[in-house]
Amino acid sequence: AWQKSMRLAAAVYSRSSRFPDTERFGLTAQLRRAAVSVPSNIAEGFGRETRADFLRFLRQARGSLFEVQTQLELAQALTMLDRDPELDALVAETDRVLQGFIRGLESSEDRG
Repeated sequence: AWQKSMRLAAAVYSRSSRFPDTERFGLTAQLRRAAVSVPSNIAEGFGRETRADFLRFLRQARGSLFEVQTQLELAQALTMLDRDPELDALVAETDRVLQGFIRGLESSEDRG
């Protein structure tokens, strides 16, 4: 999940570098912060060394991922970004891996 989200964050940085200069402190900054938040939350949760904390941070990472998705859609609606199947696939794959990771930890938690 961390590796996928790191690739996503790098891709977001690359794509957003083409946004208008007027958005430097707007959508560009917000999108980049959200993208960096995904792997950062995964890493921080892992470093907490408890399953409950890790789950909480994985859920926060997934929330940040949804922010990224929303902001990418807004950038497309504002014609700052063309539809990008590679970026869409990275978002979807990161979500699948994160959700699977969360479910796996939740089910192991339920078993004791």
